[in-house]
Amino acid sequence: MLPENPKDSLVQEFAEGKNKQTLASKDEDLLDIARRFDLGQNEIIRLNPDVDRWMPKAGAKIQLQSERLLPDAPRSGLVLNLPEFRLYYFPKPQNYGPAFVITHPVSIGRQDWETPLGQTRIVEKKENPTWTPPESIKKEHAAKGDPLPDVVPAGPNNPLGLFAMRLGIPGYLIHSTNKPYGVGLRVSHGCIRMYPEDMNTLFPVIKVGEPVTIVNQAVKVGWGGNNLYIEVHPPLENHESDNLLDIALDLIERANNGVLPVLDGAALRNALTDRKGLPIKIYEQTSLSTSEEVIDLN
Repeated sequence: MLPENPKDSLVQEFAEGKNKQTLASKDEDLLDIARRFDLGQNEIIRLNPDVDRWMPKAGAKIQLQSERLLPDAPRSGLVLNLPEFRLYYFPKPQNYGPAFVITHPVSIGRQDWETPLGQTRIVEKKENPTWTPPESIKKEHAAKGDPLPDVVPAGPNNPLGLFAMRLGIPGYLIHSTNKPYGVGLRVSHGCIRMYPEDMNTLFPVIKVGEPVTIVNQAVKVGWGGNNLYIEVHPPLENHESDNLLDIALDLIERANNGVLPVLDGAALRNALTDRKGLPIKIYEQTSLSTSEEVIDLN
């Protein structure tokens, strides 16, 4: 569910709390576990850097993403945060029921086929789609000795999977995939790919005309009650030179009504350095809180 206080951004993935773990079985790799808990390949590997992705030891403790901050975007329709490799869907509350958010991992466009930013809408939905590859993609595949037909028929070998939703930006889709282990990576030609099971549940509830907002937010800042959190993801390759500290301080000031509070400098520094995509508490608001400058990060 969405936080009761509309100014809050911290949401929980699991009712068990913020340190959710699972145990690896002998027959699954990290990517199987990621899919089981609806995480992308990027998330499961980043959270478990010391675990062999292909042969985790049976019984090994696997850290999962338990909490996350909502992107700084309208809580309406679909929101895609590219550095996070994640989609958020904000359905309209039914019969005065509670507002909630549905979130799924996604793949995005490669560096040379970037997924565009901005606001658009779902303009078409297609079940069992065929795929007509553009000439540029046909040339790329032909150069690799893997020629494509003019039209790829619907079916298990279609890279669009069983469901596709066309965006108002020409040439771009949100769709299922026949290569699910790429979810959480930059592997597409600009489209948004989803696990087949996620697309199976999302497709029926999305309406044509649904708004779609695509953002680039490697740094997110938001409240959870009286606590202020920061969540930092590795920036996309073409944004690696961005000054994440400057971005973070600007977001913190905006979140705190234009005042830069006294922060937990060590926590802020670690978040910016580790970039694990976890919400990290950096400030607690109290009735005695006053306007002071940020503490030294050195």
